[in-house]
Amino acid sequence: MQTALAPEYRDTDAGREAEAILRKCVHCGFCTATCPTYQLLGDELDGPRGRIYLIKQVLEGEQPTRTTQLHLDRCLTCRNCETTCPSGVQYGHLIDIGRQVVEAKVPRPPAEARKRALLREGLTSPLFGPALRLGQSVRGLLPAVLKDKVPERRAAGAWPRRSHPHKVLLLEGCVQPAMAPNINAATARVLDAAGIECVLPRGQGCCGAVRYHLADGEGGLKQMRANIDAWWPHIERGVEQGGVEAIVINASGCGAMVKDYGHLLRHEPRYADRAAKVSELARDLSELLPYLAEALQGRVRPPAAVLGWHAPCTLQHGMQLRGGVEQYLGALGFQLRPAAQEGHLCCGSAGTYSVLQPELATKLRDRKLGHLLGDKASERPAAVLSANIGCITHLQSGTEVPVRHWIEVLDEALIASK
Repeated sequence: MQTALAPEYRDTDAGREAEAILRKCVHCGFCTATCPTYQLLGDELDGPRGRIYLIKQVLEGEQPTRTTQLHLDRCLTCRNCETTCPSGVQYGHLIDIGRQVVEAKVPRPPAEARKRALLREGLTSPLFGPALRLGQSVRGLLPAVLKDKVPERRAAGAWPRRSHPHKVLLLEGCVQPAMAPNINAATARVLDAAGIECVLPRGQGCCGAVRYHLADGEGGLKQMRANIDAWWPHIERGVEQGGVEAIVINASGCGAMVKDYGHLLRHEPRYADRAAKVSELARDLSELLPYLAEALQGRVRPPAAVLGWHAPCTLQHGMQLRGGVEQYLGALGFQLRPAAQEGHLCCGSAGTYSVLQPELATKLRDRKLGHLLGDKASERPAAVLSANIGCITHLQSGTEVPVRHWIEVLDEALIASK
């Protein structure tokens, strides 16, 4: 696809990157078949190909409108289209560029702008935890639309205290410690049982995805730099001097973002090399499963019941990690059953999407749950497992069947075997 950038974008890093991505586009339309919003709405402009044309027009100088903004807003950034694209188009990077350009040119209505600002500031604020606990204390009084977003309070359990030669950094996340504190604690306990120590460095925070995907590029990059600063002393020390071997992330949405630090900060002299090293060391928790399955063999008593499995988009499309959880938990005796159909489609969570696009998100959630749970109550899984806090919370809002992180169930199986 040929394009002639407008002068204001021609000599910018974002413009040059967008132009390189657009050149790869070949109009084939394979992406529309795997786009969740196109499947629901049937509008070309609500699929990747249509959004690519909109972004191209804006970069060539056409003035975007609220309609342009709406079609870009409706994208889940699930990156399913990247999985099916024969030309290797990096759509995820292009949609982020397009959103930031349009955001600068198209004012939002005041109420909409306030909601997005609240999400950018609130979800990444240290006040999120206290605010959530307040909501949990009056959860029974909340209207259904708010109650669905406020999970019941959960206990985290004990954090292991042993030290091990093998050490990894663990990204705690911005909302996960408050919404589901047991995920991080269970991660630390399972890794401890396998001889790996989790280190929680001071100064780390949100991975940057919330702000970056809400068209606050500089805000997201600032959070990325802060994380690199917090992690670097543990990285540069070197493994032989007690440094860490990897940065482990148990929320796949955060993992996909951290693995992109090297790309997003590549033009910054102070951070480019360090960001590249961080991306090199970043590991989704599931990438440790080959080691865990071997180290924990014979020390796990898995549940007898069948468990549903939902692979987040950030895991299977963003990081291109497929099949590992099923394979290695299966080797430990777990019975995981993926969605009967459309396992590749997004559940509708997508970071803040379920708040900003509730109607579409709910349709995708119910569609996903239908494939995960089946039609017969007698055949329903005892629980649904996933790998991302957003997916877990969103799916749980639509079913009474427990939705949990796979590491929690593995942790409980370890405890039961002791």
